[in-house]
Amino acid sequence: MRVFAKTAYLLTTAALMSFGAVHMASANEELMKMAENPKDWVMQTGDYANTRFSKLNQITKDNVKNLQVKWSFSTGVLRGHEGGPLIIGDVMYVHAPFPNTVYALDLNNDGKILWKYEPKQDPNVIGIMCCDTVNRGVAYGDGKIILNQADTTVVALDAKTGKVVWSVKNGEQTDGGKGESGTSAPVVVKDKVLVGVSGAEFGVRGWLAAYNLSDGKLAWKAYSEGPDADTLIDPEKTTHLGKPVGKDSGTNTWEGEQWKTGGGTTWGWYSYDPKLNLVYYGTGNPSTWNPVQRPGDNRWSMTIMARDADTGVAKWLYQMTPHDEWDFDGINEMILVDGMEVGGAKRDVLVHFDRNGFAYTMDRATGELLVAKKYDPAVNWATEVNMDPNSDQYGRPQVVAKYSTQQNGEDTNTTGICPAALGTKDQQPAAYSPKTGLFYVPTNHVCMDYEPYKVSYTAGQPYVGATVSMYPPPGGDGNMGNFIAWDAAKGEIVWSKPEQFSVWSGALATDGDVVFYGTLEGYIKAVDHDGNELYKFKTPSGIIGNITAYEHGGKQYIAVLSGVGGWAGIGLAGGLLSPDNAAAWHGAVDQGRAQGDEAAVVGTAGLGAVGGYAALADYTTLGGQLTVFGLPD
Repeated sequence: MRVFAKTAYLLTTAALMSFGAVHMASANEELMKMAENPKDWVMQTGDYANTRFSKLNQITKDNVKNLQVKWSFSTGVLRGHEGGPLIIGDVMYVHAPFPNTVYALDLNNDGKILWKYEPKQDPNVIGIMCCDTVNRGVAYGDGKIILNQADTTVVALDAKTGKVVWSVKNGEQTDGGKGESGTSAPVVVKDKVLVGVSGAEFGVRGWLAAYNLSDGKLAWKAYSEGPDADTLIDPEKTTHLGKPVGKDSGTNTWEGEQWKTGGGTTWGWYSYDPKLNLVYYGTGNPSTWNPVQRPGDNRWSMTIMARDADTGVAKWLYQMTPHDEWDFDGINEMILVDGMEVGGAKRDVLVHFDRNGFAYTMDRATGELLVAKKYDPAVNWATEVNMDPNSDQYGRPQVVAKYSTQQNGEDTNTTGICPAALGTKDQQPAAYSPKTGLFYVPTNHVCMDYEPYKVSYTAGQPYVGATVSMYPPPGGDGNMGNFIAWDAAKGEIVWSKPEQFSVWSGALATDGDVVFYGTLEGYIKAVDHDGNELYKFKTPSGIIGNITAYEHGGKQYIAVLSGVGGWAGIGLAGGLLSPDNAAAWHGAVDQGRAQGDEAAVVGTAGLGAVGGYAALADYTTLGGQLTVFGLPD
């Protein structure tokens, strides 16, 4: 009987595993097939490779000048609107910042609201969202719309009705009590929903979690720091620049148990290679911003991670900025390109534009570093990334002592660091065109002063430890942004188009030989492959959303969310241009440290962004609106 029972159990288990494999494959194949249809836009970044390329070509470089507004929709929220809508068949799904309202709009009936979902959340979560109450959008899979709420609740909604199918807490607390928040867009991979966490400025230890798409149960969870069992790292098989990482690599470059409040949060974008079954993403800054308080490389903050989609186990890792001294989060998107010729050989690569100002091209199967070059000439904190495999500095940026906040020490204001903490590019995703082989990158052109100071950790309280001020690079024309074309095989800027403020929107490349992006003043712009401006239109508020293309009724449309905010626009979105509000912000964040006169208090509020972008208030104001453009009928 025992033998029979055991055999029956094994057969049943095998059958269930087989069924699960079929289900996983079908869920995965559904999304891949849907993403191949250019009429829809079924993932926030367009496809698993994060290319943000549309095969639609009705709108061309010759007729784009004729674009006109076809319709618009107010979200009813006055904070920063990042991400963009999903378009699936005849329905558009639009999201908003906190309180994270989701709308389903009927494209066949003048955008009529089919359903609306507005979660009830503890308002305390607003105060622990460091850089505005943004949300980067919803995901779709298996008839469900997946929302990552500000309070870290992940909700699956029936795509037809908006009813809750399942709901799960991604963080430990949903009242902001531990500083955890949700800002990233989930992604559906096979039978799982992948979602990260925000809150490094509150000492949150980052993770990426995978939940079953069917019922929301946790499948795996991989921390950025901690013992191997927490980080899902195999000490012998997981590699860093081709070498095994060794035992407990997520703790042994931290002092004591600092890794428990180590940051490395995961609020950016996630890509997936179905052939390798690997998920790619980046981890953010270590906590605190004061590097003197956390000696060591602080692994695995500031790291590109490649993980098995089924198990979460890491195949390879690459830490771009060991012992980060400048808040150069590594969360920006990984763009996957097949067959790129690098150094005379065809490679399937991963391309990543890091906050630290270096653009990386890597073999995505092995993690081999192929190219690492500055994508803004102003970058000065490091001279280069060492590319000699035989050097003990291989893969490490060569830090310039003058700009090292670690070497200069606590309570010393290190000046003229480029880029600023918000990076040469923040989360605003680039686009890749297979037609040109170039990447079109929205960038920041901003430098900073950075003064670290000692702070103590209390759960749910700010754990920053640095005063920052931002400004354009010296010796230039005062522009704070550029929209660039980048050759990732050579590591070279092909052309650069200056903008008055940072380009904080996600780009879109199309088969019509047009590239779109938005500006903080509120312009949506179209350029050709040489960077020549073909069209612009000023929307009601600054654009930090991502440009999206779709087709409906046989006609191509371009959609974008307006709504100034995010880190660059926090002065407007959070009211921090007011001296009283700025002083209150410092009172909550700085653990009693004095910040000087009124000008200094305002200028250094919002983690340094308020002063740098104060002039933005002369060009735009708050608003939340979707605007849809098309050619004349």
